[in-house]
Amino acid sequence: MCLNQNQYFRLILITFILSYALLQGCASIQQPTGGPKDTIAPRILKETPKNFTKNFSSPHIAIELDEYFKLNNISKEVSLSPDLNKQPDYKIKKKTLNIRFQDTLEANTTYTINFGNAIADFNEGNILKNYVYVFSTGNKIDSLSISGTVINSLSKKPQLDATVFLLPLDRDTLFGKKKAHIYTTTDSSGNFKLKYLKEGTYKIYSVYEKEGGDKIYNSTNEEIAFLNKPIELKSDTSGIQLQLFKEEPTVFRVTDRKIENSGRILMAYNQKLPNPSLKILGSEELNRNSTKEFSATGDTALLWMKDMTFDSLQVVISNNTTPLDTVVLRRGKRDDYKQDITIIDNASNSRIKPGNDYSLTFSAPVATIDSKNIVLLQDSVPVRNFKFQKDTSSTRRYTLQYSWKAEKNYDLTIPEGAAKGLYGGKSKIFKRTFQRDVEENYGNLSIRFTVTDTAHNYVVQLLNEQEEIINARSIKKSAILNYTTYPVGKYSFRIVYDVNNNDKWDTGNVKKAIQPERTWNAPTEITLRANWDLEEKITIPPPQ
Repeated sequence: MCLNQNQYFRLILITFILSYALLQGCASIQQPTGGPKDTIAPRILKETPKNFTKNFSSPHIAIELDEYFKLNNISKEVSLSPDLNKQPDYKIKKKTLNIRFQDTLEANTTYTINFGNAIADFNEGNILKNYVYVFSTGNKIDSLSISGTVINSLSKKPQLDATVFLLPLDRDTLFGKKKAHIYTTTDSSGNFKLKYLKEGTYKIYSVYEKEGGDKIYNSTNEEIAFLNKPIELKSDTSGIQLQLFKEEPTVFRVTDRKIENSGRILMAYNQKLPNPSLKILGSEELNRNSTKEFSATGDTALLWMKDMTFDSLQVVISNNTTPLDTVVLRRGKRDDYKQDITIIDNASNSRIKPGNDYSLTFSAPVATIDSKNIVLLQDSVPVRNFKFQKDTSSTRRYTLQYSWKAEKNYDLTIPEGAAKGLYGGKSKIFKRTFQRDVEENYGNLSIRFTVTDTAHNYVVQLLNEQEEIINARSIKKSAILNYTTYPVGKYSFRIVYDVNNNDKWDTGNVKKAIQPERTWNAPTEITLRANWDLEEKITIPPPQ
């Protein structure tokens, strides 16, 4: 059959399209996935000289691994004990780590090279933890050990990846200044074991640095644990328990200072001040006509002023009228502050707790509020007999009082400009829909605490499922404590043995050799169900 010219060109075009599609399909072959992700740490294949060599005299060590690897943070992770004036040279050649000594080794001495978390495979970063190479320049290798656990002093839970280290008593002055050379890290059960030790007297410490670190306790943001008495090591020692705690900073320091876009001045510091105060220097009138506010924990201060035209401002932070520091704040000449006032409420999850008022907190001190224009609806019907009252303890907090009814929908509208700021500005529009929660979502606890030793003061802390303290009370003798209208959930109790009778838990101080106050966590976890009245008995053991 003969094809005309149009049919011929159409056939050519179809053939080209089909050929191109076939080639593209062949070219889009997917790459293999490569199998499961590698989660295995590198392994040691060969050590030259062999690990635990006696009468060691080689200037060089070669350690061969089963895969390509890297060394991370050599200065922080790798440690030689006893120390040398000149550190060894560590170099990687393919799958072999070459170590060359640059200083003379002492005679009849056991040396330990602890690699900590330094060795990791090249691709995935899997860590060969706590690998140790040991050798002796004499005819014996020290073989004593110390083992135990590291736990959190409050939760009593084991701590993973805490560093445990020893300092010979005559080198304890290096604590907090230099990395210890005898150390290890804890496993997931908080267990540790320090090996290849010689007889002697040691101080033992543990430090937990959340995001890695230098294995030196040099910040109160880190957690520390220690034993008060040195360990006289003459034989293997086990059962050591170290309890981590955070110290209260001893030196006052301002951690943050800033003038926010709204004109509010914020200052934060590293100590919780029981009786803080602020004073503006240079202008008594400016100081007198300002508003100061402090957080419940006493570690944050807020300051508002009407006159924001200053170039620089000096503010004295004091505690119990004793000046601690002077903060200097500077503003740019072009800085402009928007005095818009925002509002937040206490309706968590759009519900208010039975028996509670509905409260509003403004972002700045309020001069006046036009409550006549505030609109409150109950199931879309206007409410007239509510009360809008200022909280006498705050220039920023107000309560909306009404006989709230369960399972009714409330719509609150505060129009724009209803609130005028004490230092200028006005409120933005605020709309909120909320309900009064029902009693069936709450329960009551009644706990009979039996005190076996009445010579002490005890702080009873109620903890929620996140181990946050939601209630704390002090008792000196057996008592029944009632906890009413608490949300359903799981709760537990912690007892503080309050030695100094100040009704709180006091942390420790490593330099003063003060341990934190002892605590005991009641083993019973309480599950509070909806609309329940639950009674329990807890016997507080004497301090141990």
